[in-house]
Amino acid sequence: MTDPDHISPKTAPACIGIILDGNRRWATARGLKSWQGHEAGVKKLKEVTSWAIEAGVRHLICYTFSTENWERPKEEVDFLMKIITMAITTEMPWLLEHNVKVTTIGELSRFSKETQDALALIKYRTETHTAITVTLALNYGGRAELVRAINKLRTEKQNLLEPVTEADISGALDTAGLPDPDMVIRTSGEQRLSGFLPWQAVYSELFFPAVLWPDLSKEQFMGLLDEFARRVRRFGA
Repeated sequence: MTDPDHISPKTAPACIGIILDGNRRWATARGLKSWQGHEAGVKKLKEVTSWAIEAGVRHLICYTFSTENWERPKEEVDFLMKIITMAITTEMPWLLEHNVKVTTIGELSRFSKETQDALALIKYRTETHTAITVTLALNYGGRAELVRAINKLRTEKQNLLEPVTEADISGALDTAGLPDPDMVIRTSGEQRLSGFLPWQAVYSELFFPAVLWPDLSKEQFMGLLDEFARRVRRFGA
């Protein structure tokens, strides 16, 4: 049972990482196409964003499309690209009305020009918004991000002849300027991070609810925040 007294801007996590898992299984269980599961997943992200705002969460980092997702059937990948592009256009009024800022992490150059342009537009239109920042991890992989960071530091620090600090690495990552996630939620019950934020999530509290992403309810989401508020974070100590 969720205790509303435990959920407030003082106790809510400032930043939540979410692995949006279970869209395809949700679709299969209903005799639908996989892309229809991804459509349902987009709708759920909108709902979760509104719940997060209500709870006082400041940042969501959402594992939307991984570097490994390119291995899926071409038809599914093509539909995913269309869904991402269409969702940006369709949800623009809602994002503007609710003061939601959208950013991205990952390597976007592999996406079509249409998708890249849509992402650039939504980031530009929402860059001054302050209710919550939703960061979409697109063509993102934790190891690839670390490689990008190392190469960036090689340039900045004369091929790493100068000492490198933790702050240097954090500042060279895709997430530079964002807080580390206080908690990471992976829906579907799978208990692994699959390359999601390996540096940033080192001290995150982990939650693996056995519910497919499109089926996540407000009560379940708030229940996870309630459980987070009850935990004592030790940061490795």
